[in-house]
Amino acid sequence: MPLKLLKRKLDSLKNPSYTAQRLNPTTKLYQKAAHNGDAEAQFNLGLTYKDGQDVQQDNSMAVKWYQKAAEQGHIASQFNLGSLYRDGKGVQQDFSLAAEWYQKAAEQGHIASQFNLGSLYRDGKGVQQDFSLAAEWYQKAAEQGHIASQFNLGSLYQDGKGIQQDFALAVKWYQKAAEQGHIASQFNLGSLYQEGKDVQQDFALAAKWYQKAAEQGHIASQFNLGSLYQEGKDVQQDFALAAKWYQKAAEQGHIASQFNLGSLYQEGKGLRQDKNQAKEWFGKACDNGDQAGCDNYRILNELGY
Repeated sequence: MPLKLLKRKLDSLKNPSYTAQRLNPTTKLYQKAAHNGDAEAQFNLGLTYKDGQDVQQDNSMAVKWYQKAAEQGHIASQFNLGSLYRDGKGVQQDFSLAAEWYQKAAEQGHIASQFNLGSLYRDGKGVQQDFSLAAEWYQKAAEQGHIASQFNLGSLYQDGKGIQQDFALAVKWYQKAAEQGHIASQFNLGSLYQEGKDVQQDFALAAKWYQKAAEQGHIASQFNLGSLYQEGKDVQQDFALAAKWYQKAAEQGHIASQFNLGSLYQEGKGLRQDKNQAKEWFGKACDNGDQAGCDNYRILNELGY
């Protein structure tokens, strides 16, 4: 940094009035309008302090200005104020005040506030734990396309927490999130179709959803997909694809995949028989605590592999 700029920065930190004199004209306009009660300016000024844009970063000043705007019904300020209380930034952490401000924004349709409020009710933070209210707020956000709310609502329906257990509705909400690329929803949807819990068992649909999650690196989906291909359940049996998906999970440390991959190498199913590779994968499974992997490793080792 050039010496002049460095000196200017040091002066600005030492002397608040120096900073004020060099404020960006936009920030000066925010300050003037905010002091005159303009809610949007108060919000923008709070944002300026929160992000440290053109002023020294100061969460307590962000709280001050967000609160002034929030009290006038400014939605984004209510949400941001709730988040600062939740995280204890600029104020003492207070989940009850976080819930209060989230609720004000949530009642005006703010999606992230509805989700956050639902989570506070689910976890019993700042409010009495209430899964039915959690479901109510998740549903409001879910109906506006909020992915995490769709997943959480699906989970509440699957587990029957706060609402009557309903696997069909769990599938409905998981699918909405899964279609937007949500990995856990894709996996859960695959599991429901594989198990046939109050939905028609469909291994082909299970494989479809497992594959979408597996392609995003989800370990359990990679393993389950490999198992479906190995067993040929409503998908054409394909040991090569089974080996492919087992390997992806095995390389991420999944023990059962390491063992199954070793078995495919040992038997020469779906790939060229290679007992050295089999021994290597059995060894990895053994190192992770799998006794069958240890036994198979020992046998191959005694055979000279």
